[in-house]
Amino acid sequence: MPKFTLKQEDKLSIKLTHHMKMREFRRIDLYFSLPKEMGINKDTLSEVDYFNAGIKGRRAYYTKGLHLPLLHRRFASRMKRSLAEYRTNLNLFAYQYITALDTDANEVLAIDDSEGLGDFYHAMVELTEHCLDILKKHRSHQPTRAKLIPIYENVDNYLSWYTEQTIMLMLSKKPRHSEFSETRLALLTICDEESQYRKKNAYNSEATLKDANRIANKMRLLRRLIEYSVIFKSKTVVLGNITRKFVTGIATALLMSVVLILIIKTQGAFSQLTALMIFLLAIIYGAREVFKDDFKNILWRWIRTGKPKWSRTLLDSTNKHEIAKQKVWLDYSKSKKLPQQSKDLLAERHTQNKQSAELLHFRIETRVSKSGFQPGYDTMEENIVFNLRPLTRYVEGGTGKVFERLDSTTNREKIQSTSIERRYQINIIVALDQGEYLAQFERYKITLNRSGIIDIVKAGEAKIKDKADQKYQSKLHALLHIKKRL
Repeated sequence: MPKFTLKQEDKLSIKLTHHMKMREFRRIDLYFSLPKEMGINKDTLSEVDYFNAGIKGRRAYYTKGLHLPLLHRRFASRMKRSLAEYRTNLNLFAYQYITALDTDANEVLAIDDSEGLGDFYHAMVELTEHCLDILKKHRSHQPTRAKLIPIYENVDNYLSWYTEQTIMLMLSKKPRHSEFSETRLALLTICDEESQYRKKNAYNSEATLKDANRIANKMRLLRRLIEYSVIFKSKTVVLGNITRKFVTGIATALLMSVVLILIIKTQGAFSQLTALMIFLLAIIYGAREVFKDDFKNILWRWIRTGKPKWSRTLLDSTNKHEIAKQKVWLDYSKSKKLPQQSKDLLAERHTQNKQSAELLHFRIETRVSKSGFQPGYDTMEENIVFNLRPLTRYVEGGTGKVFERLDSTTNREKIQSTSIERRYQINIIVALDQGEYLAQFERYKITLNRSGIIDIVKAGEAKIKDKADQKYQSKLHALLHIKKRL
């Protein structure tokens, strides 16, 4: 059964992650159930605007063992390979290390340590030890060939800096506890050791180290160099441009036909050119201009209903080989068009949450090529990030207060007020269709306000549809129907 994950990525964004192998075909549907009180529809937020501003994706090579990729089995063999292969493999290792560190850091930061039990610091120490173990193994395979050393030093420089920055970022976001001051000092000592390690190897000049902007920009450049040979290039094409031109021509022709008929009838009613005739002709042409765009848009939506809006080709950044082809849909839909499994999942909501909603449907179909992958890799990872900020643009902020009486023996007349915030709940149905046999449906609840996501949880059990059994049942019913007729 194929797997995917849907997690919070940023303050107001979520990320869908899944993996695909060569020769694989996959279709993923996301149904966003948006409460109508949020004011989101095709008039306030068009599909094209949200696709361009709110949906971003990254596709890259993937290998199993995210935290220790290729370290034990492949590093020695890399030294014997070509310069391009070494760069690709090393950058893939660095990319996966960065991805794993970000994932684990977010999980550690999510630990609620309000009672001061030290769960956060224990988890952070464990994460830091794991990072140091990986960096130690990485540095034990330093190349000796002159052409490979600059590639290694760039990667090593960035991983050391990024590890240090991540540790300090995590410490800065949590309050200090006197009983864990030694743990904080030990973690900060590790940061100092990494900084001294970079100075010892002369990875960065003194002028760069003294200017925070210069060091940040240099590390940003190293990050782009790491991602260059790992993240696939994508060429996105808007579909239907030729069809749109035909629709514009057809709509203009139909409207002009109506206008000419009305003009002929007007001339028949008025044998001479009069002021009234001129006035009626002006009304006819004015009506044409008013309804021209609306008629064209209606005709365009009718023709393009159910068809993909964009196509995308994924290419290897180094050898330019085609990795996969994708088709993307994004439309406002009606609840009656939902699959039955999605309807069943939405029906499991509490009664107070069953409010009228607008459905935004996103679909992506991917067909992975049979070849074109770098040697040693047969899997790609896709991360699709949905920014929810465009969806919260029209919602209300926190307004109002709730009053309650304090149960106090000393001051029975005291009333406490608490400011409240307006929260909304978005339901997302993720339907993953692997092929002709199984389809997987899951529901997620996202609680958010205007400033950020409050909570994201998986709701209920996943529903699985056995399409092979459904096909068998439909064929059986057809045979029985034919038998009755005979």
